[in-house]
This record gives sequence, structure tokens and C-alpha cells, in this order.
Amino acid sequence: MNTSSNVLVVNNYLGLLKRLNRETKIHLVAGLINDISQEQEKRKKKKDVINRFFGAFQSEKSPEEMINEIRSSRYFTPKQ
Repeated sequence: MNTSSNVLVVNNYLGLLKRLNRETKIHLVAGLINDISQEQEKRKKKKDVINRFFGAFQSEKSPEEMINEIRSSRYFTPKQ
């Protein structure tokens, strides 16, 4: 949804929510906060999984140092 649609939806909900009692509003806010924190936790876990399995290699060495180390560790045997 674009921003203007979101604003209309929020304004419609606010009109409905004004009729609720205080305890119900507090319960609703607590539920929304819980939902937001769960979404953030899911994103963090997903990012951790992606970093762990898909190329998130960390090293103190520079790329050039790693390349030189790989090249220097190669051993070739002559073909017979």
C-alpha cells in the first residue's frame, strides 16, 4: 500500500478505536508492541541464518592477503 492509503486505513481504525474502553486500548497497544518485537526478532534471526550460511565470512586479513595466501598454498605436480 502507498502512504496515502496507509493514512486512510489508520484514520479509519482510529475512529473505531476511540469507542473502546481504556483497558481494551491498553490490551491492544500491548498486543501491537508484542507483534512488532516478534517481527524484529524474526528479521534478526533470518539475518543471522543468512550470514551464517551464505558468504558471511569474516577475517582480520585483507582480501589481498587472503588471495596471496591461497595462491602461495597451491602445489602443482608435473604431468607425466
